Amino acid sequence: MTTRKAGKIFVGIGGWNFAPWRGSFYPKGLTQARELHYASRELTSIEINSTFYGLQKPATFKKWHDETPAGFVFSVKAPRFVTQRNSLASAVSSIERFLQSGVLQLGAKLGAINWQLAPEKQFDAKDLAEFLALLPRKLEGRVLRHALEVRHESFDCEEFVALARAHRVAVVEAGDSAYPRIQARTAPFSYLRVMGTKASSPKGYAPAGRALWRERAQALASDGDVFLYFISGAKERNPHAARALIADLS
Repeated sequence: MTTRKAGKIFVGIGGWNFAPWRGSFYPKGLTQARELHYASRELTSIEINSTFYGLQKPATFKKWHDETPAGFVFSVKAPRFVTQRNSLASAVSSIERFLQSGVLQLGAKLGAINWQLAPEKQFDAKDLAEFLALLPRKLEGRVLRHALEVRHESFDCEEFVALARAHRVAVVEAGDSAYPRIQARTAPFSYLRVMGTKASSPKGYAPAGRALWRERAQALASDGDVFLYFISGAKERNPHAARALIADLS
């Protein structure tokens, strides 16, 4: 049996441009052009969500790379024109177009790619198997880490978990949300999207609630990297929750 190497825990948020963060998470007077610079020094990762809505240019990915410090990583949401379709297996050209759009310009700061399916997309073993087979494990010599975010209860089954494991694709763990929470180790890394921050809590979660996510991340990191993002919930609290969890882990 192969023993996985203990990993790093990366904690962050989805995106970095959100008006309610200005003057609370971001210092007053900080220009929008400096927000990524600031966020990347307070957090250890960000899930890029602009890629979900459309292709970005290689120069944009390079700019993001250059604005962030060593050791920081991005995860990238794959475009909705790939994942929000009835037949995932028909996405071959769209996948290629996305992966050739400049993602590798992130260099060593490319963490994982999140392929988020539509909430109404139901489990179809044949279609999903064909789709997962389209996701390359390497691109231009670089290992790619793929995570699949499913949001329909039909995926909460052993057949799905076995498929993901066969393709070494991580199943995104949905935390404190209405979506099924599938806790299955299917890849050499873990990907969590935590959605339960509360507006009533200055740090998004009370200490006891945050401790549960600290313990979960530490357990998963015993055999691989962990990407954990505070997404949705009380969005205005997400950077504070991420910063607090990073402090808890230090």
